[in-house]
Amino acid sequence: MKAITERQAVLFDLDGTLTDPAEGITRSVQEALRQMGRPVPEQDKLLSFIGPPLLDSFQEYCGMEREEAEKAIRLYRGYFSRQGIWENRVYPGIPELLRFLTEQGRQVILATSKPAVFASQILERFKLAPYVSLTAGSELDGTRSRKDEVIAWAMERAGLSPEEAVMVGDREYDVRGAAACGLPCIGVLYGYGSRAELERAGAALVVPTVEALTALWKEWR
Repeated sequence: MKAITERQAVLFDLDGTLTDPAEGITRSVQEALRQMGRPVPEQDKLLSFIGPPLLDSFQEYCGMEREEAEKAIRLYRGYFSRQGIWENRVYPGIPELLRFLTEQGRQVILATSKPAVFASQILERFKLAPYVSLTAGSELDGTRSRKDEVIAWAMERAGLSPEEAVMVGDREYDVRGAAACGLPCIGVLYGYGSRAELERAGAALVVPTVEALTALWKEWR
């Protein structure tokens, strides 16, 4: 099996890995709850929405039935598509990391549970698109919302075998989704998952910062 840093393709999660979307996501959730007449928690109480599919989050964290959660998603996206999508920031050092990987000849792929249409806009807005060869995400109708489905689709489209790729993400969903597809996953701690969460899910490595993540490939070179 190839070492992680020798692998040709690097799949990145988006939220909590390339960008910090907390403001936009939590405000979008607040707006959905407000329109539904439900209690609206403070933003810091809604950070658990970063990472999992929205359908799961509204059901698990707000006690909604599926039909109600689907309505909440529509309301969420109303705000998110207008404003929340841009209430976001790129983690310092990420553009330099992606540039370095592409200059090494690596294939950089985005693998996110966020709808691909939104993910592509974010990559363009924050000037990350030139480094990403393939954007894999969910569809607005909920198709391909699980992380393993996204990764499997990306691998198939890119023509990659599991031995050729590694996943990078900040939550257990990234680690478990990668494992389901036969990939190791590097967990990052600057996002929204804890070391305990990532290690429990089976992360191959856990790194604290973007600088430490970048060093994995620079040291290999």
